[in-house]
Amino acid sequence: MKKILVTGGLGYIGSHTVVELQKAGFKTVIIDDLSNASVDVLDGITNITGERPDLEILDLKEKEAVSEFFNKYTDITGVIHFAASKAVGESVENPLLYYENNVGTLVYLLKECSDRGIKNFIFSSSCTVYGQPDSLPITEDAPVKPALSPYGNTKQISEEILADLCNVSDIRSISLRYFNPIGAHESAEIGELPLGVPQNLVPFITQTAAGVREQLSVFGDDYPTPDGSCVRDYIHIEDLAEAHVVALKRLLSEENKERFEIFNIGTGKGSSVLEVIRSFEEATGLKLNYKIVDRRPGDVTKVYADTTKANSELGWKASRSIKDALSSAWEWEKQVRGID
Repeated sequence: MKKILVTGGLGYIGSHTVVELQKAGFKTVIIDDLSNASVDVLDGITNITGERPDLEILDLKEKEAVSEFFNKYTDITGVIHFAASKAVGESVENPLLYYENNVGTLVYLLKECSDRGIKNFIFSSSCTVYGQPDSLPITEDAPVKPALSPYGNTKQISEEILADLCNVSDIRSISLRYFNPIGAHESAEIGELPLGVPQNLVPFITQTAAGVREQLSVFGDDYPTPDGSCVRDYIHIEDLAEAHVVALKRLLSEENKERFEIFNIGTGKGSSVLEVIRSFEEATGLKLNYKIVDRRPGDVTKVYADTTKANSELGWKASRSIKDALSSAWEWEKQVRGID
């Protein structure tokens, strides 16, 4: 049974991916520093799968601790790397933190993988690398634009590091460029639980519905879109998690066509902010208190994926609807808040 290291495995995407890995028969070990996650997530994973992953609480910025981890776990055959800081605004205010935490830790990890013969590496990337696209839907061949934030730049730099390393080593890597993950596991055992004020739309929606937030702000209704609000590609978290397992199996079976591959992971369909709000209201029967406010600096007007490459090369396709995602997000929010 192959053992897979999942960094940031108690986070939102990481925890759902651990579940899918264990369902697929992999053993998992998680590294997390608990800076943006709770150790309680381990119980949720265990309740879903019946198996408790190994957990090592450590900071990947501590180079010696990373080396000691690999001395302890000598049977790792692949790495899925989620651990990173991810708030765009914070990255603008504190760029050095982001370069150290997102780029420095990747270098430490890859050094250990290279030295120890661990060849299979999945990287958690983002559609932010495309910026404001020239045309839609976005294919993997679309130009990578100058980053709009240090966070976005760390994703670009990380992909360049991986491409360079794959050219001169035995490491094979797949970079998955996510669009907008939403929702929760169907069991409501794990889901998105942001610390502090949510940075993303759907947690803000569910917290507003639960009464935690008084009102939801919609940033602009004057964009050149059908209803004036920004358009994004919202993908169910379980679909996204499954993509990591498919990508990992591709590397383990050496079916990759290049040493470094890139895939868009989205639905291929754009939904506006106001459409998401309406879908939530239809899925739950609740009315949301929201208001239109000024545009937010840096927001891209429209972004959605061309998923042809992932569909044909990986044999993966998103199957769950936006209503499925929003219903699961609300069930998770109710469970967290103790709402009947």
